[in-house]
Parts: sequence; C-alpha cells; structure tokens
Amino acid sequence: MIARRPPGRTGWVRRRSLRARLTAAAVAVVVVAISLSAVLLVVRLESALVGGVDEAARDRAERIAAAIGSGRSTESLLAVGDDEVVQVLDADGAVLASSVGVPGGRPLLTAPADTGPEVVTQDGLALPGEEDEVYRVFTLPAPAPDGERVVVQVGLPLDDVEDSVEELTSALTIGAPAVVAVLAVLTWLLAGRALRPVEALRREAADIPGDALDRRLAVPAGGDELARLAATFNALLGRAEGATRRQREFVADAAHEIRSPLASLRTQLEVAALHDDPSWRDQLPALTEDAQRLSRLVDDLLRLARMDARVPLARDQVDLDDLVLEAAARARRHTTLHVDTSAVSAARVTGDRDALARVVQNLLDNALRHARTTVSVGLVATDRALLTVADDGPGIPVEQRQRVFDRFTRLDDARSRDVGGTGLGLAIVRDVVRQHGGEVHVEDAAPGARLVVRLPVTG
Repeated sequence: MIARRPPGRTGWVRRRSLRARLTAAAVAVVVVAISLSAVLLVVRLESALVGGVDEAARDRAERIAAAIGSGRSTESLLAVGDDEVVQVLDADGAVLASSVGVPGGRPLLTAPADTGPEVVTQDGLALPGEEDEVYRVFTLPAPAPDGERVVVQVGLPLDDVEDSVEELTSALTIGAPAVVAVLAVLTWLLAGRALRPVEALRREAADIPGDALDRRLAVPAGGDELARLAATFNALLGRAEGATRRQREFVADAAHEIRSPLASLRTQLEVAALHDDPSWRDQLPALTEDAQRLSRLVDDLLRLARMDARVPLARDQVDLDDLVLEAAARARRHTTLHVDTSAVSAARVTGDRDALARVVQNLLDNALRHARTTVSVGLVATDRALLTVADDGPGIPVEQRQRVFDRFTRLDDARSRDVGGTGLGLAIVRDVVRQHGGEVHVEDAAPGARLVVRLPVTG
C-alpha cells in the first residue's frame, strides 16, 4: 500500500517550497548586488589611494626639477622619509644623485625613454637592508644649468595602499556573508508572513464543497493584490455557480420537453394496441408529427451539447445566399405564406456550412410560426454580411428581445402560439452566430419582428 501524505503536510511542503524559492531569489539578488558593490568599492578605493601616491610623487619630482633648473642644491630635497626613493639621472642613465646609497651607482628605478612625465608601477625594488617592495615611480625630465637634460625620478611605496585594500577586503569578506545571512533570515520571515494570508485563502477555498458554489471567500480589506485575488476567485465561483445552475435548468427543461412527445406517443400506441380497430391508422400523421418533434428536439439538444463542449467548427468558405435560397425553397413547399427573397444578394462567409444552414432554417421556422401573411428575407454584404428575417406577426416586446434567445424560452403573449417549437431555435442561432464571430438581435418590423444577423465576410 502506498502511504499518502496528509493534506496539511502537503500544503505545508508546498508553502515551504514557495517560501524557499522566494528566499533563494531574494538572497541571490542581494549576493549579486553586494558582490558587485564590494568589487566596485575595492577598485575605487585602490584607484583613489594610488592616485594620491601619484600626486605626492609628482609634487616631489617637480620641486626637485625646479631646484635643479635654478642651480640650487638638491641635498635637502634628497633627504626623504623611509622607503622613499629619489634619484637624478643624466641622459645616459647614470646616477647623478640618489637618496639611497647604491653600490656601483646603478639606478634603482626604471628609467623610461625621455618622452615626458610618466608614472609606472615597479615591482621588486630592493633597497639596501629592505625586502623587495612595490613602488609607484614618477619620472620627470628637467633641464640642468649647463644646458644638459637630466631625469628626476621619485618612487613612493605602495605598501600602505596594499594594506588598506587588504583591510577593506577582509572586512567585506567577513561582513558581506553576515549581511547576507541576516537578509536571508529576514526574507524568510517576511515571505512566511506574506504567504500566511494566501494559505488562509487556500484553506477557505478548499473547504468549499462542490455542491455549495454559492459560498464566497472573505475579501481582505485594503484593496491590495490579495484582495484582488480573492475577488477574482469569487467571480470565478460566481461564473461556476451560474454555469451549474444553467446546466441543471437545461437538463430539467430538456427532460420536460422530451417527456411530453414521448408520453403522447406511448398513449396513442397503447390505445392502438388495445383496440383491434383498423381506424388506428388514421392516427399515424399525429404519431409521425410527435416523432418528428422528438427528433428535432434531440437534434437541438445534441447541437447545444456540442457547442457547450467547444467542439471546433469547420472553417470553409460558404455562400450564405445559397443557404438562404435553399431554405426559402423548402419553406415554400410546406406553407401557404408568402416567402419574399427579392432582397437576397450574394454574400460569402467563412464557417461551418451545416451550422450556418441551421441558423437560416431556425430563423425561417421562427418567422413562419408567427407570420400572418408574409416572411421577408434579406441579405447584403458590405463590411459584414447582414442577414434579416422579418415576419408580419404580433412582434416581440422590447423587454423580451434578449430573453427570446435563452434556451426553452416561450413568450406568454400573443406570440406564444408556437406550434411544435421547443424554445431552442433562437438559442442555437445566438450560439452559432457568436462562434462565427457575429452578433444577432431583434428589431421592430412594424408590424412584426425582424431578426438581424451580422457575420464577418470572407476577405
């Protein structure tokens, strides 16, 4: 047997997983931000400190060059602090003066070409009695009193810069993880607090049974995202409740409509079976009419069920005028009313031919049931195909012109003399037209009613 995880535990795991993902995402953003900021801070600090060393070396070199150019002694200028190096070289690179004793008079600092002031970093400068250090060397050509050119070089150590950068790096190495850890804990706590109302909504929604769709979630105050989520879910419940109610009403109405012709058929057949009378054959037209009505009702129910199930429609090019003329020709064979098609012109649409033929037939059947003398059909194509079917009957009251498209709707006024109708014809018309991207409405024909269908034409 496979053990099932308790619902509460499952919800907790999912909640924890979302909480962990939110925390991980926040920590990742913070880590990237702190890392980039730390690198930028170290680089900027090192650049600023090295720039300060360069300025100090330049100032010292310019003062020595000015003293040499004026013929003054440079002895005092060569007296420098610890770890600082000052050298004066001739054009051949020989040491003329130096702040440190150098065996053999060799230059300690790199002597670049005589191209102007230049600053470089020199590694491994070994002073007498000192370890190799990194120096920032500023080189400045200067004129001598005898007309020759000399080169003044000032080297300042970078050990203070390196120490400062190392201290900052160490502080960031220790402090940044601590900051990230604190932010991770805060994010974890805040994420849990933010998700707590969502979990409360989830539990409330889980407690709504399938047969109690009239219940609604409590909408939190404040109008924030959580309140909008609850309102959206309540709207979804409302739509589900409405769809369920309509489905139940549809099933009840369908059962009622099917029961009547079935009961009539059963009664007439039982009577014919009990009476050995040849005259029962006279009842065949009535039996046939009931059977046809039942067949039409089943066809209508099947078509509505297919539309409710979102069965895709065919997408063919259909000559709507052909469907109208064919339906009018069939109607003339079964009625004494005048069916006027003089206003029918060519119109081509894209859609399901059978479904559109059912739309035309239902509109004609509805008009024929209520017309006194004439049914007028019109069709014209402009930016849309406009199909009109009008009768000269009692008309449809304005307040009823939306309700006539509801399923199993029959009006209670003079227009209710609907013989053989099931109240599904116009409902099918509305649903099929909407599936084809069109619209249908009722107008006053004075006298009578005019049903108007607009459909997109084929481009």
